[in-house]
Amino acid sequence: MKTYFVDSFTNQKFKGNPAAVCIAEKHLDTQTMQSIATEIGFSETAFIKKIIDNTYSIRFFTPKTEISLCGHATLASSKIIFDTTPLQNITFVNCENVELKIEKAGNEIVMQFPVYDTTEIEVPKAVFEALGIDKNINTRFSPDRKIILIEINDSDTLAALKPDFSALINSYSGINGVLVTAKSNNPDYDFHYRYFWPWAGTNEDPVTGGIQTFLTKYWSEKLNKNKFKAFQSSLRTGTMTTELIDNKVFIYGEAVTVFEGEFMD
Repeated sequence: MKTYFVDSFTNQKFKGNPAAVCIAEKHLDTQTMQSIATEIGFSETAFIKKIIDNTYSIRFFTPKTEISLCGHATLASSKIIFDTTPLQNITFVNCENVELKIEKAGNEIVMQFPVYDTTEIEVPKAVFEALGIDKNINTRFSPDRKIILIEINDSDTLAALKPDFSALINSYSGINGVLVTAKSNNPDYDFHYRYFWPWAGTNEDPVTGGIQTFLTKYWSEKLNKNKFKAFQSSLRTGTMTTELIDNKVFIYGEAVTVFEGEFMD
């Protein structure tokens, strides 16, 4: 099985967010895919299989579990298909039968993702203590993604957070992760964010596209605009442009392939 390692949301190797992309030529059972993802150890491994023409199935696995949606692994999978076929447009179908439309646009790849609403939530003090947050502006919850959103008032403070992940995972249950965001202090960006998800994946996701399904709408309502430049202030860092159009979020990003190999039967 052809397998690639791709750094997403960057144009430099060893930056952005690494994802593994496995090209399945035959049926793979869920346990096999989970075992492979655990072996690789990246925050996500994508398994793609051609259905017909330019349509592919796609499934995403963290080292711990399967998830329904992942931005950087979708970007990585698109990069491999565009580099190895003459296709300029593709459609992925995920495990929930959601169609993800993808288009090649020069050096960038444009992904269409669904948009989800957030609801009010009261976040326990233990979550803030585990994250090292003293003050916050707002808290929201994405029921579709099972993610808590916390807005704080300073992007430099956000970058400096050093969560206690043992305390964090014990501070709340039944969620996939906690997203912390702040308006940017840098005029080149609109907002910064970091995503912590020891419940479902790794401690911190280096660059996360899937959270834009609700984060872009959140900032659109706050800043009264539809197009954004976002910066993820993780250790590896990464950037992306997002745009809200007709209840879809368009995510623009680049990716770099760093490894090609094969899994043996």
